[in-house]
Amino acid sequence: MKYSSKDVAKTTSKLKVQLPKKLVHKKVTKMKSHKNFSKERKHPVHIVNLPSKTISMTIGGLEPAQTTNLHRHTYETIIYVLKGKGETTIEGKKVRWEAGDAIYVPVWAWHCHQNLSKTESAEYIAVESAPLLQNLGVALREES
Repeated sequence: MKYSSKDVAKTTSKLKVQLPKKLVHKKVTKMKSHKNFSKERKHPVHIVNLPSKTISMTIGGLEPAQTTNLHRHTYETIIYVLKGKGETTIEGKKVRWEAGDAIYVPVWAWHCHQNLSKTESAEYIAVESAPLLQNLGVALREES
């Protein structure tokens, strides 16, 4: 449900759980990656399909020696590396990472990710505040 200023009186002092129908997305990485999203980003991305209105989660990967497009967006991102070694460039600053590390990408910072291995893929989980900003109508993404 979306609210506008006319609905301010509908704000209550009691919390009520709104239990969605979907509480689990099984076998996220066993399904094919999101075709258009992956193609646009030039690396495989699995979108976790759950009804969160404020955060999103994706599971992605980089093929050996692969580099993503340089891009930026108005939402924050935290990336947790599951497998591999690589480098993320954020506003020109290079940050090396490996499995077990987490990377923070600030709002509107130009960035790209690179798998430094020539033989092994890298895998990660990304958590972003994109749905919150999309619901507010202020989510933007720009490719270089």
